[in-house]
Amino acid sequence: MADPEKPDEGAEGAEGAAPKSKKKLIIIAAAAGLLLIGGGGGAWFFMSKGHDAEKEHAEAAEKVKPPNFLEVPEIMVNLAGSPGERVQYLKAKIVLEVKDEKLIEQIKPTLPRITDLFQTYLRELRSGDLNGSVGMFRMKEELTRRVNVAIAPAQVTAVLFKEVLVQ
Repeated sequence: MADPEKPDEGAEGAEGAAPKSKKKLIIIAAAAGLLLIGGGGGAWFFMSKGHDAEKEHAEAAEKVKPPNFLEVPEIMVNLAGSPGERVQYLKAKIVLEVKDEKLIEQIKPTLPRITDLFQTYLRELRSGDLNGSVGMFRMKEELTRRVNVAIAPAQVTAVLFKEVLVQ
């Protein structure tokens, strides 16, 4: 028979299992809480960092000023050729790209000098020098260099072609 002082084995197993399962439950709940807090903190960190980057990008976009352009009078020159060849002409409409509008006012008084430099350089070219994009790129680079020498210490960002016609 059952001894009154000995508890039933089923009761002892139930009492022993309860504290262990409560301990596991507390550990799991604490780990889940830490994971939730850590995940939330990490998400906040990355979200706020991205928002700051967007602000910086927007501020940088506001600081960038659009370029200003100055038109050079149309230039028409005859190209160099061999004696007896047909005379070929180059007609060019050129625009100078500058960073500030203040530079436009500094450059305007030197436009006759710039036009002269352009004409003397372009008259030395042959029609073969202008073939393809490489020829156009070389001409653009050389014109940019000559303009920057003429207006130093001011600088032109680029020489742009509105029209180039070889006939």
